[in-house]
Amino acid sequence: MADDAHRFTGMYDECRQRVWAYVVSRAGRQVADEVVSETFAIAWRRLDDVPEPALPWLLGVARNVLRDNVRAEIRREALAAELKAWTEGDVADQVTERMGVLRALASLPEDDREILILLAWHGLSPKEAAQVIGCSSAAYRVRLHRARKRLKRAMEAVPETGPPAAPSMPHVRNLSEEWS
Repeated sequence: MADDAHRFTGMYDECRQRVWAYVVSRAGRQVADEVVSETFAIAWRRLDDVPEPALPWLLGVARNVLRDNVRAEIRREALAAELKAWTEGDVADQVTERMGVLRALASLPEDDREILILLAWHGLSPKEAAQVIGCSSAAYRVRLHRARKRLKRAMEAVPETGPPAAPSMPHVRNLSEEWS
């Protein structure tokens, strides 16, 4: 453990300023300290994976931390925009838009609906959704891409009036007929 601490300290002393400068050049001073701290925390946890020289590996980790921070910020902004949309604007427009999405979704094949719903409504990650469907993550991502394209085309083709059509689900019995 003392050897690990000595190695880490030497790496930190040698590379910290250069990693910080890299982060500043990419994202500015406001986030540099946080990203550098996270980079070296990862280096400590994965010290056995850090090659010699360490600088290229550390810069790659810093780059990934920056990328993850950007993604998190995009998600926060998207959520803020969605919340703002829910609190502002005409409710009728929002209902009309949702109805259009439901109509378009109902017009898709069942497999496409399932792929989209697992991600969007059930909040599963692509890896988790792939497990549900029984395919690889890569296959799920391809299917998701294709389903999104078909949904977009369906949304462009759906008329603006009337309630959404019920999705065709032959494996589900029509309970209303049984209760009559």
